[in-house]
Formats: sequence, structure tokens, C-alpha cells
Amino acid sequence: MVPAFVLWRFSGYSRAMIELQNERILVTGGAGFLGRHLCEALRGIGCRNLFTPRSADYDLVDRDAVKRMYAAFEPTVIIHLAARVGGIGANRDNPGLFFHDNLVMGVNLIEEARRLPKLSKFVQLGTVCAYPKFTPVPFREEALWDGFPEETNAPYGIAKKALLTMLQSYRAQYDFPGIYLLPVNLYGTYDNFDLHTSHVIPAMIRKFIEANGDVTLWGDGSPSREFLYAPDCAKGIIAATQKYEGAAPVNLGSGREITMKELATLIRDLTGSKAKIIWDASMPNGQPRRCLDTSRAQEAFGWHAETKFEDGLRQTIQWWQAQTAEANR
Repeated sequence: MVPAFVLWRFSGYSRAMIELQNERILVTGGAGFLGRHLCEALRGIGCRNLFTPRSADYDLVDRDAVKRMYAAFEPTVIIHLAARVGGIGANRDNPGLFFHDNLVMGVNLIEEARRLPKLSKFVQLGTVCAYPKFTPVPFREEALWDGFPEETNAPYGIAKKALLTMLQSYRAQYDFPGIYLLPVNLYGTYDNFDLHTSHVIPAMIRKFIEANGDVTLWGDGSPSREFLYAPDCAKGIIAATQKYEGAAPVNLGSGREITMKELATLIRDLTGSKAKIIWDASMPNGQPRRCLDTSRAQEAFGWHAETKFEDGLRQTIQWWQAQTAEANR
């Protein structure tokens, strides 16, 4: 007999909607890229008991630090965004670190959260990197375990995916109120523009803005990706936290797929750059395609992305230009 917690049939049952304004909400990674957007959105709907602990005070890899954090804030809702992340290069250079820290942070947070007396919801953010390398497009949640992830980010993806199994097994044994969301690649203001650790959109934006000649990009330009504007993702997290009670994972995406060649041309045009694009095919492409089926999110908690891709890119570019102008004064 297959244990209940590994069955993949979608059961989007819902209890009474959680009124987040009345909850004590702890957001790990609240000072990070997505965390800043999420906290802004939570404050925007009237959440005042909002806690964003810093890693300098609470190292989530340390179980005792997690215990201290929960004792200090007494959360009733936990949204776990904190992660050890980076682009293809960072994943390739730090596979052990990415696997260990992402797995252990989640394990510590979930295990200690199940002991909290008044926990209403635990929200775990997964990653599109958890999907198999050759998942049929669009990616459906049922395909999550149908193969091995793309090699360069497999340690990160598998660590995150293991936490889905933990949440489902804890639900089965302890009636743990944990849900699992799978956002696609994010972009937007507050993103990381460090060329050594950033993801593709901020890296391209910075390269084209700073270019004095050619711009060299990794791979051959053929892979495709889907991108979600971070404020839209924040709204999706809030909707799921309020309304979703299912054990099955849920994709968060925009539904638009674009190749790296098309993306590079679009960002070059939006930044006003005249640089020639050079593709370095000796460097890895990453996963061939990524595009999510987001019908479950619409069905389960009425969410869909709202921001047009070009509009989100313009806002991101303008924000970065403003940041660099301020830094150069």
C-alpha cells in the first residue's frame, strides 16, 4: 500500500480562511529579495505582528537557534523563504553547501514548528529546480518525481524537494499544517545584481548597462525559461497562506516561456544598449526548458500572475539604474 503522504492526487480542500491580520507571522529571509516584497505586501493588507529575524541573530542551520527564535517571537504563521541560492556558477561551485544548508534549515524549522502550540500554517517555498531535467512542458506538479533534476542545480533542487516529503509525512503523522509552493524563476526590484551570485535577469541587466563592447553570455541561448515578477509571487504566497490547506505542491508562475536569446535581445533593447551579444557555448546551458502549469493555483486559491513581462523588466531596470546612480553620487 502506498502511504497517504506520497499520493499525488490533488485535494485542494480548504478550512476557514486565515485572517492574517490577526496572526503572528514570522518570515525567514524577510530581508531578502522575495522577502522584502512579501513583507511589503503583508503590511499592505494590515499585518502588524510581522517578524523578520536576521541570520546574524538566528542561524537557521543551528537547531538551538531555531528554538530560540520561536521562543522569542511565538509565531502562529511561518513562511520559510530563507535559502542558500545562486545562479548556475554558484550552484556548480557549492553543491555540498547548497544541499546541506537548504535541507537542514528546512528540517530544523519544520521539526521545531510542529511543537508550537498555536501554529496555524507553515509555508515552505520550493524551487522550479526540483523538477526533472526533461519534464514535459508545461511542468505539472504530478511530474515532480518523474526523473533527476538538471545536474548543475540538482543538489539545491533535491534538498528543497525533500522538504515536501517531510511536510507531507508530518501532515500524515502529526496533522501538521504545512503547504508547499513551487515558484518559477523570479525577478524584480531588490534583486541580487552581484555578477558572481545573481540569477540570469539581474546579471543580464547589469552586463548590458555596464557594457563598453560585447556582452558574453553563458550557453548557446537555446534554453527557455519562465519568469515571475516578485510582487506577483508575494501575492500568490499570501493567497495560499490564507486559503490553501492541501498536501499537494502548487506551482506559482506567469505562463510565459522565453528563450535566452529572446530574453537577451529584449533586455538589451530595454536598457538601450548597443552591445553585441556573444554566446559562450563552452559554458553550461542549464535545464533545456522551464514553463509551469499554474492551473492548480487558480483552482485552489484563485491566484494568477498580473504583471506583463516587459512592464516588470522596465521597472526592474529603472530601479537598478536608480540604485547605481545613487551609489555613484
